Amino acid sequence: MSGKRSPEQRHEADLRGRQGEAEAAMFLAHQGWRILAERVKTKRGEIDLVAKKARIIAFIEVKWRARAADLADAIDERRLARVAAAVEIVWQDYAGEGEDTRIDVILLAPGRKPTHIANAWMPFG
Repeated sequence: MSGKRSPEQRHEADLRGRQGEAEAAMFLAHQGWRILAERVKTKRGEIDLVAKKARIIAFIEVKWRARAADLADAIDERRLARVAAAVEIVWQDYAGEGEDTRIDVILLAPGRKPTHIANAWMPFG
């Protein structure tokens, strides 16, 4: 197997990703977060969600897996570095004076409560 996805597989993965992002946005809203943006594209990568709660602006990477056991490998330093590079380009568009920024991760799998990892990466520290 070459590891490349067919157009149909890429479309299905994109659809699952969008559904996961919608589920994560609803989860965050129930936790008191306000969604500021979805799928923010930059020349360095994409940020799945931007959310605000009190004086915190969170740039959120959402990972969905069909099996909860696969979530352990869903996020790694390379993926978070790509998100951090994208955040470096746009964070000032969302964070005002006195607001803290951070990069969070939300892990999703069927039949499992979402896992919200705060401060998964801190490029500004």
